[in-house]
Amino acid sequence: MPVSEIHDLTAVRQAALFRRRELSPVEVTDHYLDRIERLGDEVGAFVTVTPELARRQARNAEKRLLAEDPERLPALLGLCVPVKDLDMVAGVRCTRGSRVFADHVADADEGYVAELRRAGAVLPGKTNTPEFGLPCYTENEVAPPARTPWDTTRSAGGSSGGAAAAVAAGLAPFAQGGDGGGSIRIPASVCGLYGIKPTRGRVTAAPLRTADPIGLSVTGPLARTVADAALLLDALTLGDVGDPFPAPPLPAGETFLSHTRRDPGRLRVACFATPPLPGVEVHPDVLAAHHGTARLLEELGHDVTEITPPFDGSHMDHFATVWAVGAAAAPVPDGQEHRLRPLTRWLRERGRAVPAPDYVEAVARLRRFARFALTVFAPYDAVLTPTLATPPVPLGHFTTTGDPAEEFARMNAFTPFGNVYNITGQPAVTLPLHTTADGLPVGVMLAGRIGAEGTLLSLSAQLEAARPWLDRTPGIWRR
Repeated sequence: MPVSEIHDLTAVRQAALFRRRELSPVEVTDHYLDRIERLGDEVGAFVTVTPELARRQARNAEKRLLAEDPERLPALLGLCVPVKDLDMVAGVRCTRGSRVFADHVADADEGYVAELRRAGAVLPGKTNTPEFGLPCYTENEVAPPARTPWDTTRSAGGSSGGAAAAVAAGLAPFAQGGDGGGSIRIPASVCGLYGIKPTRGRVTAAPLRTADPIGLSVTGPLARTVADAALLLDALTLGDVGDPFPAPPLPAGETFLSHTRRDPGRLRVACFATPPLPGVEVHPDVLAAHHGTARLLEELGHDVTEITPPFDGSHMDHFATVWAVGAAAAPVPDGQEHRLRPLTRWLRERGRAVPAPDYVEAVARLRRFARFALTVFAPYDAVLTPTLATPPVPLGHFTTTGDPAEEFARMNAFTPFGNVYNITGQPAVTLPLHTTADGLPVGVMLAGRIGAEGTLLSLSAQLEAARPWLDRTPGIWRR
């Protein structure tokens, strides 16, 4: 198989060819490492590349493929899976998107990273992320800005911006991301990918990521296809003793990948395009994508009902309080605060100024909001909204005024729909079903019942089959 065709293959296809011994993990890993070296900085995909580790893991995978029963091999054996630079890979630099930690090397694996190793994944490096994962764009002082490969004058979003840029540019078949307020779905939308924010607790935060008392942040996949995302989600799914928010398990013998091959049946789908933040206008291209998806769902036989959203915008203030306190809780070495980015410093100052009773009240208000929203959504199998309020924005869009308060307001206006499902704990996906007239990706979002990622995956696969997107690739894809 010519090397130039390798990144055209989906992850599921690569895995099948590995097991038939028709494709070499070493060849594939070398192919991706070459593309990362040539194109990675152009789209700002990686902070740290780990070629020695990746090639060693690829050689080990190839030995196993030649020596062992293919049916007994782990699911991700030989497949490249980049890891977001907020998270630890033992022995690899972990900057958290901050120059303060530019030389920090992790001494342990995240729980899910250890699981990726057990699943046979090849780890080619750490993907770009904004400082501490706080903004919805990826611009920092440790790597080039993450750019959507569809127009490199525009942002790849955040905070999993590097992960999305890597997959959309053909530098990896899929990637791990994290989502605390939309951070998988935002970059997936602007980079033309499928992304899943799983149910709260689906992937353990062990051993060290514990500064999230209401479980806003989750780990999940970004991928080119629904099946690829499901394959990676199966590998990431991991509970641990003491996890504060255990997710309902899949029935014995089922996988998320198997759900992508099932007809979802006739579903009840609620829809709305009213932003949860008053005063925010939704771009006409985004509205067109939303309404087009609603029509497509009806054509596929689903019952689609427009609902009045259960929001008055007050939850955004409480979310901002919790977000600021979380920023303040991030450990920063003495004497290094001045080296943080202006938004980070501003959020930390706000967080430190929140009295403990006010923080507890904000958490309680978010929990009450979650109960109310889940009650409104309860009659429906899925909820359709836009993913973002606008198509991809230019680099520097959020920071152009130099005022962190204005930056934060612009972030909220860009992504008003995303944090609802971090608060409720529901799974949510973004699908790359639409583009603007000039070819920029526009995602649409579907949320599901808690624990029902399988239903979302079945529905997503049905939509993907009806409106295929795999053949849409940016110009960088052929380089």
